Amino acid sequence: MNVLFTICGRAGSKGIKNKNIRDFLGKPLPLYTLSAIRLVLDKCPEIIGDVVINTDSPELIGIMTGSSLLPVQVIERRAELGGDKIAKVDVILDCLKQMQDKNNKEYDMVVDLDITSPLRTVDDIINLIEKKKETGCDVAFSVTDSRRNPYFNMVKKTEKGYKKVLEADFVTRQEAPEMFDMNASIYAYKPAYLETGKGVLDGYCEVIKMYDTGILDLDHENDFELMEVIAKYLYEKYDRFAEIYKNIK
Repeated sequence: MNVLFTICGRAGSKGIKNKNIRDFLGKPLPLYTLSAIRLVLDKCPEIIGDVVINTDSPELIGIMTGSSLLPVQVIERRAELGGDKIAKVDVILDCLKQMQDKNNKEYDMVVDLDITSPLRTVDDIINLIEKKKETGCDVAFSVTDSRRNPYFNMVKKTEKGYKKVLEADFVTRQEAPEMFDMNASIYAYKPAYLETGKGVLDGYCEVIKMYDTGILDLDHENDFELMEVIAKYLYEKYDRFAEIYKNIK
């Protein structure tokens, strides 16, 4: 099975300065993603994987291509794909088109891994690939159980005060429909679906659940510090989290 692993990251950051090239517990953050892919390929010999980094950051290119973990092919981000309002799925599609031409091959699946998710596990990635393969869905992505529910304990501002996001008569959270948070860590796409130009949620989607506190949105400096605290705990307690960290040379 030919799988294209895409890693997309722009230079700079508005919330956390240069977060895509920061060290995380003493090791470059982007290498956690590369280490995870290396371990997936080691455990799944049926996967023939190509890895591509799409970026406008020379520093990120240097980190990725300078690692001995895996060979990484480079696509320099075009200016028209670098704005704040550009959907990431457009960048992933650009990766697919260029890699198909460059390597003269068709891919059975495109797996995108977010740089700022160092606490996913190898099994998370394998489970997502298997979910995509077994269901034949257009897109499979990772989620966590939602801590809030729009039917029960989420509110919105209205012209006259605040009201529940979705009107319902549920008196306990257990009665409300189950909800999930998209944690933006792992996505697996059908190449033909990417080529339609549709959005992530416009097709047939399936999900896998990940460890609840393993992924945080890195928007502020204290988010980064908190994730390092969580990582230390998880690395000490669970081998499945620590293996990616230990695999980075």
